[in-house]
Amino acid sequence: MSSTLEHDPRVVAEPTGVRGVLLEYRRRLWQGDIGQLPVLVGLVVIGAIFQVTSDGRFLQPYNLVNLTLQMAAGGTISVGLVLVLLLGEIDLSAGVVSGMCGAIMAVMSINGHLSGPAAIGLALLAGAVVGALQGIWFTRFGIPSFIVTLAGLISWQGVQLMVLGKDGSISLHDPIITGLAWTFLTGPPAYGCVAAFIAYAAIGPIVTHYRRRAAGLTVSPLAFVVVRAAAISAFAVTALIVLSADRGISLSLLLLVGAVIVMDVVLRRMRFGRMIYAIGGNAEAARRAGIPVQRVRVLVFVLGSMFAAWGGILGASRGLSVNQSDGQGPVLLNAIAAAVIGGISLFGGRGSVWAALLGTMVIQSISNGMALLSLSSSLKFVITGAVLLVTVTIDAVLRRRQAAVR
Repeated sequence: MSSTLEHDPRVVAEPTGVRGVLLEYRRRLWQGDIGQLPVLVGLVVIGAIFQVTSDGRFLQPYNLVNLTLQMAAGGTISVGLVLVLLLGEIDLSAGVVSGMCGAIMAVMSINGHLSGPAAIGLALLAGAVVGALQGIWFTRFGIPSFIVTLAGLISWQGVQLMVLGKDGSISLHDPIITGLAWTFLTGPPAYGCVAAFIAYAAIGPIVTHYRRRAAGLTVSPLAFVVVRAAAISAFAVTALIVLSADRGISLSLLLLVGAVIVMDVVLRRMRFGRMIYAIGGNAEAARRAGIPVQRVRVLVFVLGSMFAAWGGILGASRGLSVNQSDGQGPVLLNAIAAAVIGGISLFGGRGSVWAALLGTMVIQSISNGMALLSLSSSLKFVITGAVLLVTVTIDAVLRRRQAAVR
């Protein structure tokens, strides 16, 4: 049958080589679907600028390992916010929830004398309870998620202060908790992790391409898929070499990437993920199609708060302590900005969970590079805000173009 199709004059030959790649990007640009291309270009530009201005310090192995440690907590919080944003909703309590759950873990570990895993489990359970409460309140009473989570932002901050008590700061000593951030992989374990990442992120799409084409489904040109796979593989191998030249790959980075991969599988390959996209695209149409809209919304808020709790745990592990300021300040805004900069639409229904990883890389690269240059925090906020505004503007323009094409 395949030979018959190959000789059928009605079948248009698939563009190959560089021409196929360029034609695919031109088609996507015209349709307003350019994915993560802008953020990837932005990362290259940011890296080049800071490498030059910092006298070559930005891309040094020691600094890049530190950058991966800085990414883990905020990136994990951003993963949960991606799920909420895909619904077309918002969770303003995520930052404070991360600090509160980190505090619960610390108190249970130090004052409650629980083991590290038990303390972590209670902190995640607390995050799930917060998400369920806010999700049920939002869906049951029809109050905008903005208002419900704004109330949560205020309330859970008070709970955090009560949990920490008068001292306001607790040092962490459990090796399992501290090891989440301060464990590094080198040699065969690191090679295995990178090989698994390449198999999923690079080779997997090629296999999917052939399966879809065999099933007669629409596919991108093979050259486009192969070039993208080669770029991902080259980046992963280069990162392995550079990070191994210092301490190695941090466990916290692996946990962040693992969370992204798990949620990518959920969103792209499971019914629950498809329901999230459907609700974010048109909630009323999803309801009429038989999707349990309210139940899905509650579950998404539960997951979002659990990822916030996990981010707070990773942040506490990196800092080796918790205090009253954890989860406050720019934590929430940076997590939201990372998701949006990475390609998540604020209008819901469009984007990939990889946005959390890529956007966090942009946010933390800017912060890290400016710290190397000893620039003020005020300038960092201005630049981050400008990048966010440009990203949202591009998203709005592309949505109008997509609507025009349809």
